[in-house]
Amino acid sequence: MSYSTRNHDQGWSAADERQLRDLARGNTPTRVIGFNLGRTEAAVRAKAQELAVSLKPVNQSPYNRG
Repeated sequence: MSYSTRNHDQGWSAADERQLRDLARGNTPTRVIGFNLGRTEAAVRAKAQELAVSLKPVNQSPYNRG
């Protein structure tokens, strides 16, 4: 587990929330979202839940067939 303190104890700005929504919509892995936002994976998951943003990948075949 990686830790990021870049935004420790700072609230989420509207721009951060918008970027979270955009990255989640683009099927970006949670770890990468956290890295881009300077937040931990747990912080990203908590904020996504608060905003009702799904972090589950969409439009992917369960059998890796294109």
